[in-house]
Amino acid sequence: MDRPLRLIPAASPEVAEGDPVFRPGVVGLADDASSLDRLARTLEALLVVASAPLSVDELAAAADDDPERVEDALRLVAERFAEERSGIVLEHVAGGWAFRAGREEAAACARLFERPAQRNLSQAALETLAIVAYLGPCSRPDIARIRGVAAESAVANLLERGLIAEAGRDNGAGGAVRYRTTPLFERVFGLESLSELPRLDDVGADAAEIRDRLHAVAEKRSA
Repeated sequence: MDRPLRLIPAASPEVAEGDPVFRPGVVGLADDASSLDRLARTLEALLVVASAPLSVDELAAAADDDPERVEDALRLVAERFAEERSGIVLEHVAGGWAFRAGREEAAACARLFERPAQRNLSQAALETLAIVAYLGPCSRPDIARIRGVAAESAVANLLERGLIAEAGRDNGAGGAVRYRTTPLFERVFGLESLSELPRLDDVGADAAEIRDRLHAVAEKRSA
């Protein structure tokens, strides 16, 4: 017949060999660890199915849990999915958390997926994307004044790829549609936010001319 389980404090004197012992502190820690591990697995699933980076608050709402516990669980996920330990890596990007391919696995993924958001971006599209990133929200006329050529084709290309999106209209009747970059832009180019864009002073000898053009358009918009 089994002997009854005895409840003793952690600092109790020695117990006879073979006596079944329940130690509340140890069990409590194990329960907490198990609960956090379950939350970490839930976060993994949410990040896998998400189409964009998720913030701590968004993860907490979806997991129906506390944001502080979500942050603790994210640390567990980051340990599991760390560079050189896993082909999938957890990173903080575009204001949220997302999985990406590891550095060594990126080439294989690129061959499979071909990264359509970036693939074959023309010089005109890259210039337009840079203008929207630095000056946005801005309109097609703004972009055309800076580049000196029409912007319809480049803007349509970037819209189709999901790198820019509409962001209201200029003031006044019939105001032109304004555009901003999207979270996909930040994710594709590895930016946590637009504040990580290179400073214009770092882009080379044409920085002054670029800055003058941007400022001229900005002043005309605000006039």
